[in-house]
Amino acid sequence: MKLMACLALATYPEANTAKVASNAVALARQVGAALHAVVVDVDIPDVSNALSSYLLDLPSKIREVEATSRKCGKILLEAVAKEASQGAVTLTQQEIAAPPALMGDAAAEQSRYFDLSLVGLAADNPTARMTAEAILFGAGRPTLLFPEATDVGVLDHVVIAWDGSRVAARAVADARPFLERAARITVISVVDEKPLPGKDIGERLAEGLRVRGLTVESAAIRAGDRSIGAALQEHAVKIGGKLLVMGGYGHSRVRDFVLGGATEGVLADLRLPILLSH
Repeated sequence: MKLMACLALATYPEANTAKVASNAVALARQVGAALHAVVVDVDIPDVSNALSSYLLDLPSKIREVEATSRKCGKILLEAVAKEASQGAVTLTQQEIAAPPALMGDAAAEQSRYFDLSLVGLAADNPTARMTAEAILFGAGRPTLLFPEATDVGVLDHVVIAWDGSRVAARAVADARPFLERAARITVISVVDEKPLPGKDIGERLAEGLRVRGLTVESAAIRAGDRSIGAALQEHAVKIGGKLLVMGGYGHSRVRDFVLGGATEGVLADLRLPILLSH
């Protein structure tokens, strides 16, 4: 069965750049997935009254913002279509609209119809981060975050962040298409961040993956005075990892996301592609 990946594209108030297209297509191609690009345009409810219309021309400003959002969406879809054509990746496209506060939720709802969610992140784009959080906790699908402006390259070395938890186990299962294609897999466990459910848990996972025919090694690392998110990413980059697989910790209460330390760390400072499962 062919995999299907959904790329969520932000347009308001900060839009993704066109660079997101080449990375998303490259990721889909590496796992043989079809790509579905969904643009979320802003739909601002008309809350104007006679006074605001007279003093601020609010309806006109709303129309201007919505038009700018749609224009950004069109540019992004055209960029994805061009890259998909050049990369021989099957592509479908969709354009939806949602109020500003619900744009992330709308993207998450669409992502539920696919096997994998793709989100490009940039340090100066809080809209993309909001979209990533909404999809991670609301889609029910693994979410692959990737730096928007940096070429992702070949994901031939997969690093698994393993603490024996449910979400980590879910992430390993969701990463199967990437693990099967990897030339090298490294399981890392951070031993000084929190109590772990036993000794050598990383090696135990590695052994199970070797039985499945994969090339795997394991290592225990220490975070020291670094945040857990920084420690995981720094070690992954140090050993040449191209994709980090980890559980996405956190939950949502009345739209206020409560994130685990590792999840917060990678969302705030993404240094390589990361597959998160919740």
